[in-house]
This record gives sequence, structure tokens and C-alpha cells, in this order.
Amino acid sequence: MDLDLTPRLRDFRDEVRTWLAEHLVGEFAQHRGVGFAWDDAAWDVRLAWDKELAAGGWLCIGWPKEYGGRSASVDEQLIFQLEYARADAPYRATVQGQDLLGPTLLAFGSDEQKRRFLPRITAVEEVWAQGFSEPGAGSDLASLRTKAVRDGDEWVIDGHKIWTSVAAHADWIYVLCRTNPSAQRHRGISLLLVPMHQPGVTVRPIANMLGGSDFCEVFFNGARTSANMVVGAPDQGWQVAMGALGTERGTTLLAEHLRMQHEVDRIIDAARATGQHTRAVMRVELARAWSDAQIIEWNGRRLLSALKTNTGNPAVQASVSKVFASAAHNRIGQLGMRARGVSSELIGDGYRLDRLQQVMLASCAESIYGGTTQIQLNLLGERALGLPREPRVRPEST
Repeated sequence: MDLDLTPRLRDFRDEVRTWLAEHLVGEFAQHRGVGFAWDDAAWDVRLAWDKELAAGGWLCIGWPKEYGGRSASVDEQLIFQLEYARADAPYRATVQGQDLLGPTLLAFGSDEQKRRFLPRITAVEEVWAQGFSEPGAGSDLASLRTKAVRDGDEWVIDGHKIWTSVAAHADWIYVLCRTNPSAQRHRGISLLLVPMHQPGVTVRPIANMLGGSDFCEVFFNGARTSANMVVGAPDQGWQVAMGALGTERGTTLLAEHLRMQHEVDRIIDAARATGQHTRAVMRVELARAWSDAQIIEWNGRRLLSALKTNTGNPAVQASVSKVFASAAHNRIGQLGMRARGVSSELIGDGYRLDRLQQVMLASCAESIYGGTTQIQLNLLGERALGLPREPRVRPEST
């Protein structure tokens, strides 16, 4: 990727920097870097920040103008992501709709669905959640059991989803359902758009070890949605879902991974404060952490370059980025505790954790969510390296 900016792109970068400097002030500035996929802190402030971004036209800038975007180029989107991460702005509360559902609707949705939902996402008028994982269908998503049955002009949904981010705040949820139980596992699945505020939907927050409850369980008991709320063709939801997950593992991770550079800076400051930076082993580990953060950024740039030039295999590059970042962030989290020394074991009032403690605890789960590392390694072995498929053991017939 050519990193030398043209005059037009330099002007765009300056516009982003100026806007962030002028608007990331007051309460927003006090909450720099707050929130993450595993941290539901300061929800109201983050939601207000999203609305501030929306008013300035800085949400979903790659979307067509007719849906509230700017039709921004890939270069402009990358510049915005980089500047946003460098400013250490709050984690966007409505990222599910903006970065996951929105691109999925642009690729697979009907014109009616695009007109109905996309402008409301860019205006932060509706909050979305993702209903994919189930208690018995996480890494093996094709084994999902939540079902939807057609009843006249509606679908009736019954089932149980888990690890559903921001479900307690969501107005809508996009749900993978089995709509043809007689079809093979990857077939007979549809992606439905379901309103949350109805009697057939129950949300139960799940407290995590950081003290937050961003993840939730969602129970569907006769929940309903209109027949035209299928994204793509009925029974073809697997292909649609893989497009959404490719987005999650790819471009949407870039800004999150760039936040790791801020975390490494905090670790270096902590090591200096405790005198740990004078130890040779610590200096080597700090150098590796700094290098890991740079590699993560370059992996993200490489992916965007593949998308921009339509070369290579973006899905493979997204998996490579996910596997490396998950392991690297876990190392970074543990290093932060060693850099702080014994003070890393102390917490604040009300189980208040500082940023480095949050990173250490939360990074333990990164090899699971967003694409389990073991599954990603299987995919890379088979699709990138051309290795034989892992044997599938069939149960003996009785």
C-alpha cells in the first residue's frame, strides 16, 4: 500500500484531525478510550459521542450518500480509522449496526431493507445486536438450533442465543435461524431481522469478570418478524453470515487493533514508573510488544490493500490478522501486569479496574470470540496452504 498521501488525501486527513480536536472535548475527552467489545462502561456518553459523529457526517463514511454515508474511498476510510484510533476516542456504542449489519445489508439486502434501516443506523436512531452464537453452536455455528417457521406474512422464531453484544440496549437483532430443518447443516439457514421490543423476546445480561455485562443471552419464544425481513434468499443465510463475519474479522478490527498501540504506551510508562524498564528481560518484552502492535497495524493495512486492489484473498488475510492479534494482545495484557509489578494486584473501590488490568483479563477471551483460533488455523491450513481437510469422524450406525 502506497502510504504517501496525495494533496487531496492530506486535506482529508487534516479535516478529520481538526474535527476530532474540536469535538473530542469535555465529557467526551474525559472518556478517551472508554468502552470496548468486552466493556460496557459509560454507555450514555458513548451513545452521545456516536450522535456527535453522526451530526458531523463521520459514521459509515464508506456507505453511499443516499444512506447517510460519504461514498468515501478505501484510502479515506483507512485515514479516518487511523486518525480516530490515534485520538483515542471512545469506542462507538453502535458499532454492530455500522460495521457489521450495514455492510451485510449493502451486499445482500433488498432495496426496501436498505432504505428502511441504513439511514437510521447512520443517524444513530436504532441500535442493533447480532444473534449468531448459541450455547451449543459457537465455533460450530452450522449446528445452530434456533428455528423460524413461516406463519402467513410473518416468521415465528423460537430459540436461544448467547454472547449477544449490547442486546440489553438493542432495538433490533439480526438472527441466524434454521428455516429448513430437512436440509443439510449449512443449508436451510436464514438471516432474519427481528425487533427486540416485543413479548416474545427476553434478554438476560451476563456479568463478565471485568464487572461489565455487555454480553447477553437472548431467548425467543414465539417472537415474530415480517416475512420480508429475510436478508438474501430464504435458506441461504450461511453465505450472508460468512460475509458479516468476514467484515468483523477484517476491516472492522483495524481500529480496535490500533488501540493496542495506546496500551503498549501505557505499559512502557508503567515499566518506567516501577523501574522495570531497567531489566534486560523486560526491555526485550517491551520491544516485542511494540513490534506486535506495529505488525497488527500493518496486517490491517495489508487487508485493506487487498480489498482496494481486488488482489489476493481478503478472507485469508482477515484470518491471519485475527489469529496474530488474539495471541499478541494476550501477551500484551500479561506484560502490562509484569510491568506494574505488585500494584497490578490492587483494584479500586467497587472493583474498579484500570485499563491495563482490563486488557489482561479481557484478552484471555480473544482467542474465542470473533472466530476461535483453532478454527481459524484449520481454515488457513486448508484454504491457504492447501493441506488435506481434517478428518470428520462419522458416528457408527446402530
